[in-house]
Amino acid sequence: MSNKNTIKAFVIVLLLSGCSPQQDPNVALSERQQDPIEQLEITKNVDRSQFSYKETFYVPIYSDIYTDRDNRKVLLSATLSVRNTTLKHPLFINKIDYYDTDGAFVKSYLTKPIELPAMGTLNYIVEKEEDKGGSGANFIIEVEGVDETVRPVIEAVMIGNFSNKGFAFTTEGTPVIHQ
Repeated sequence: MSNKNTIKAFVIVLLLSGCSPQQDPNVALSERQQDPIEQLEITKNVDRSQFSYKETFYVPIYSDIYTDRDNRKVLLSATLSVRNTTLKHPLFINKIDYYDTDGAFVKSYLTKPIELPAMGTLNYIVEKEEDKGGSGANFIIEVEGVDETVRPVIEAVMIGNFSNKGFAFTTEGTPVIHQ
């Protein structure tokens, strides 16, 4: 093989190695290099017949916002945070569904229920490149547990930048009233 062909082959390999998909930040930033939701999936049978607490929360997420009168849109990254506030009991999360501005279902983040241990926190990143939700995106999260002591704190933190300025803000989960 000539030097020219060797260089071409090297450049092709180099280019192809740079084309690998970007790693999910939820995996990259976790301790065990695993998706934090998959790490919490329930692997044992849980008797839920004794659970007296079940609640559904609406959590606003802004995947983008408008910044000025020219209607320029800035994409935001968001971190969904679900915190179990009890010292003794796990919190079970049955649903984390994502909806867009029009109320259309975008995706479900759970394939199985998950168990969040006492005082545990699930943080999940929605990357700024994921702009399907729009400015009115939201999560619907369903939780349950042994009693009212496992009531969670659910928040979202959005961050972004525009020009040379950075900004961050939070939203809180609100219980959904079933009619």
